[in-house]
Amino acid sequence: MFPLNMYFQCYEHKALMWRLIHMRATKDDFADLDAGLEHDQRLFQQVVTQQMECRLTEAKASILNCQVLLLPRHMTTRISQDVVCASADEPCGLRGASIKLYIDGKDGLKYIGSIFPDSSVTPTFELSVVFKAESDGWPSFKNIFDANKVLKLRPEYRLVKRKLYSSASPVVHDFN
Repeated sequence: MFPLNMYFQCYEHKALMWRLIHMRATKDDFADLDAGLEHDQRLFQQVVTQQMECRLTEAKASILNCQVLLLPRHMTTRISQDVVCASADEPCGLRGASIKLYIDGKDGLKYIGSIFPDSSVTPTFELSVVFKAESDGWPSFKNIFDANKVLKLRPEYRLVKRKLYSSASPVVHDFN
């Protein structure tokens, strides 16, 4: 887990925060703060990507009952970018997210696991990532006669955002 407050722990960033709070900040100070926050968002995005890959790897043998899980190139990176964008308008940003992972396949929706980007923050919204499994018309002969099951994910996925302490309806985004 990457704590966002690490950014503010070094002396120069504490001094910058003091100038911002006491209205003595310059234009350059705001540029420095923006650059630091963008850096933090990139780090959080990397953490989400790594944790997503870990959850998929853990689920491969247990929940998904397969030995090989094929994903389109850079899919987890794309999804984590969309997760960061969906978190941008939240009070705590990505830190306040609870991310749930699912795979929609021939057996229905399967829960893969959860990601909490910052476990020290109580989640204020939930993002559900729904991967879509490839459904070939005919199973390959290799899968019929061999115990090596292969599950291939399609490039399309769904991102559902739901605010936890609000009566607002969930927002659904489908990505190709």
